[in-house]
Order: sequence, then C-alpha cells, then structure tokens
Amino acid sequence: MSGLRIDGGTIVTMGSQGIIRGGTVVVEDAQIIEVGKSAQLKRKYGGYERIDAEGKVVIPGLINTHQHAAMSLLRGYADDHPLQEWLEKWIWPLERHLTGHDIYVGALLTAVESLMGGTTTVNTMYHYKNEGNEAQALARVGLRGVVGHVCFSWRKKEDRRALYRLASRWHNKADGLIRVSVDPHAAYTVDPDYLKELKGITRELNQRHGSPRSPIVWHMHVAETKDETRKIERAFKTRIKGGVVEYLDSLGVLESDFIAAHCVSLTPRDIRILGDKKVKVSHNPISNLKLGSGMSPIPRLLEAGVTVSLGTDSPCSNNSADMFEVMKVTALLHKGVHREPTLLPAERVLRMATIEGAKALLWEGKIGSIERGKDADLAVIDFKKPHLTPVFNEISHLIYSTKAADVDTVIVKGRVTVEDRRITTIDLDKVLEMAEKTKEHLLSKLQSEED
Repeated sequence: MSGLRIDGGTIVTMGSQGIIRGGTVVVEDAQIIEVGKSAQLKRKYGGYERIDAEGKVVIPGLINTHQHAAMSLLRGYADDHPLQEWLEKWIWPLERHLTGHDIYVGALLTAVESLMGGTTTVNTMYHYKNEGNEAQALARVGLRGVVGHVCFSWRKKEDRRALYRLASRWHNKADGLIRVSVDPHAAYTVDPDYLKELKGITRELNQRHGSPRSPIVWHMHVAETKDETRKIERAFKTRIKGGVVEYLDSLGVLESDFIAAHCVSLTPRDIRILGDKKVKVSHNPISNLKLGSGMSPIPRLLEAGVTVSLGTDSPCSNNSADMFEVMKVTALLHKGVHREPTLLPAERVLRMATIEGAKALLWEGKIGSIERGKDADLAVIDFKKPHLTPVFNEISHLIYSTKAADVDTVIVKGRVTVEDRRITTIDLDKVLEMAEKTKEHLLSKLQSEED
C-alpha cells in the first residue's frame, strides 16, 4: 500500500471544506483518503512519503474541456487569419500530410506542456489513427483525458471505422485515465443525417464499452462564428430558422452528454435550449479573440443554468495550453465588455476550470475537487514569488496573478508527474527534439506538394 502526504500548504478544495490553511492532503493507492489540518493528520500518517507544501497552494488539477492536442505542431504556423481562411487555406492543407506518428508527437508535446502548467485532464478532438494517436500520447505521459475522433461528412466510412477502434482500444484504458468521445466537427461540416447517425453510434458504443459512471460523450464545435447558420445552409442546401443550437435540437442530438465548444453566436432561444437540454459549454475566450470570432455570452448562459467550463482550444489557435491564462482572460473579458467588475468573480472562474470542467466531462465523481474518495489529481503552486506576495486571497491570486511557470508539483491519480518543475514521466528534451524534426518533415512534404 503506497501512501503520500502533501503537507503544510493552503488547500483550495473546491469542495465542502473550502480553503484549509496549514492543510494536508493524504493519498493512498491513487485516491484521496483524508483532507484536513496538518496538525491533526501528520502524526496519523507520519510514515507516508511527504511532499512539503509550505508556502504553496494545492488545488485540484485543472481541466481543459476543449483541445486539439496534436496541433501543437502547427503552433505559430498560421496566425492572424479569420477562421474559415485559417482552416481551408492553411490548416487543412498541412494536416493532409500528418501521419499517426506525427499526431502522437504533437500530442506528446501538448501533454507535457499541460502537465507542467497544472492541467491534469484534457478533452481533445483530432484524427484517430491506429499507428499513432492522441490517446497513446496522453497515456505515455500520464495525463488524464477524453480523446475523440473528429468526424466529417466527406469521410463517413473512415470515421465509423476509427470510432469503433478508438472506443474498443482506449475507453477506460491506461488505468482508467483515458476515456473516449464521438466528435462531429461542426454543423457546417457534418450533414444532418450523419449527425443523427453519429448519435446512434454514440449510444451503441456506450452499450458496448461505456457505463453510467464512465460514459462516452459528444464533443463538437457549436456556433463559433456569426455566419455559421449561413455556412450550414450553403453546405447542405437547407433553410435554418433560428440559431445553430435550435437547428441541432431539431435533429434530436442535444443531451446532457453533449460538450459544445465556443457557443459564441447564440440566440436567446439557443441559450434556453442549452439550459433545458443540460448541454455543457466549453468557453474558449483566447482562441475566439485571436480568430476574431467574438465572445460567448457567458453571464447569460450561467443565468440559464448552463454548466460552463473552460478550454484553451488548440495550441495553433491559442498558441498555448496555459489554463491560468485562460482563467484570467475569462474573468477580465466579461467584466470589461459589460463594464461590470462584479461579473465572474475569481472563485466562479476557478470552478469553471475545476469542478465545472469535471461536470462537463461527466467525470465529477472522480475529479474536479479535493475530497475524500476522489482520485488524487492535484497541482501544487509555489506562492513564494514576488508577483504572489503578499497573500490576502489565494483564489484571487490563482486567477489574476498566477502563471503556469509557478506550478511546482503535479499529481495525476496519485502519480507524481511533475516534481520541482520537471516532468518525471518522459524525457522532455527528446520530446522537444521530436517535435522540431516532425515540423521540418511536414513542411518539406508541403513544399514538395506545391512544387
């Protein structure tokens, strides 16, 4: 029986115990078995391995609910273009040359960056290939994740094959760290009949591989830009009354297992439907700002009772997997636009990146807060820094002052994956070298095609 004690820090539980200063988290066999004051627990668990958290803050591992992990290989490749041009003229042409090994390398890079920044769970959408994929990379590094295969109308046969293989090979694998999802790309790239079919496939895969405690979920871009309804009409020669969410609801695909990324351009009826259907929203403010897509009406979504979580989007449309940056932008953006400083207070935003993220992935029974019985997914932040001194309010510092580089230690399901700012599960230098070589190889293939 292995025991670990994270001792002497401030524990921000995001659960019923609130904040515990001078606290201890006790971990045994990958689970949290006790949380409380150090003075009360250090004798009881004196023989356990100790991580000194004095002067540090312990939080639940951050949860990134919208990623395209393998796209780290394209970081900085196609900046400062509108979404449609960005996709059609830059991203998709280069992605045609990606091999499974390339996808694996890109996801390795993002997984390492995520862990070193305190993120312990990612929800990622990309192309699944047998010979190399994101699930393989996340499992190799020790990052928890929901891994999906992105589906398009132009490759239905390939998609079906990939979805069945992904679910059978990876759902609940890697000691339960990896789950899978079904990921229609968007309503303008997946026709209405195929959306309905994919919903049926999701139910079938859940019957075969899922369970109520470990479901296979949906993950899809929704209402990312204001012209999305027109793109659907042009693509599928149809007429849409209302917004994109209303259109999806008419197809019968909206349920509580649906994670809708972006949700920028919503009608009032769309917002009501999202609340009524218990659809989960992943807010991606940095990529939406960078691509000029707009801003999701998060205050109205929260008023409607929608579960809102946070995502970085890809390292290509955000350029970073830094969830601390996303949290700060989320808090500031809505205050500034609405000219209301009380909107989205720091604790609400931290909830979006922790327990609300867990709810979005239907994983809240295991992750998202520091409570007895949950898996030990933890991030320890070193507050002994000039920009984090003095401390009046730990949560305020976490949202407005903390950087990814302040993360000192990361634990995923009881395993120390980052220690003293160093990744422990893989050789970082080799990952960086592989990424550079893969980038050069991709560019050479693209150049050969153009020649």
